[in-house]
Amino acid sequence: MKISVTHKNSTYQVDLSKPMDICIPFEAGEGHVIAWYQGPVKMEPVRMGDWVGSVKEGSGVNFNNIFFNPHAHGTHTETVGHISKDVESINTHFKEYFCFANLVSIQPEKRVDDLVITLEQIKNACENPADAFIIRTLPNEGNKLSKNYSSSNPPYLEEAGATWLREQGVRHLMIDLPSVDREEDEGKLLAHHAFWNHPKATRLDATITELIFVEDKIKDGFYFMNLQVAPFVNDAAPSRPLLFELLKS
Repeated sequence: MKISVTHKNSTYQVDLSKPMDICIPFEAGEGHVIAWYQGPVKMEPVRMGDWVGSVKEGSGVNFNNIFFNPHAHGTHTETVGHISKDVESINTHFKEYFCFANLVSIQPEKRVDDLVITLEQIKNACENPADAFIIRTLPNEGNKLSKNYSSSNPPYLEEAGATWLREQGVRHLMIDLPSVDREEDEGKLLAHHAFWNHPKATRLDATITELIFVEDKIKDGFYFMNLQVAPFVNDAAPSRPLLFELLKS
């Protein structure tokens, strides 16, 4: 199926049958991406007396309970409820499922013991950001799919960079790291606060998506995006961003 979309007086063709998936799925067991000092995802068949929700164990259906943390176990999208006193649900505030997106690759800079994505790097990567801004960090190693980020001090986004993206009108910030902020920052979460402009003039419709994975075959550039978010009444929920190539009409 092909559709026509328009951005700033330019019309493009989008082939919806050719999505490029940039999510990391939630998978049970060891060997999958994990963060924030959590154990692995658990998926277990329901047990009620002699009945077990497993076809392998004689049931007619598979019927699993799943235990996971949306922030720790795979690609997730969050709203300002992640840092606010008020309960702000992603299911309530996320209403824009399609938008235009810039994908950029950035190698974080060394700053003492940290690796930081700087304001200057962001500006150099994209002068005119679209509604969504996607950061692929370099080197783009395959262990991003299985890494345990806990206690590893991963790279993070400079507060000024998050502020600039907000000022450019970016409403959906995406990154292939467990957080846009430093792992241990005394609870300041500077980039989160700056991007959502919280609590000054909070942007309830803005989102941050973390723990994505963008394969090397997907080139930096301008895309059409479908951001699919599970309907959890929670500050964050598992999500599946899909990119589509834009072809000039």
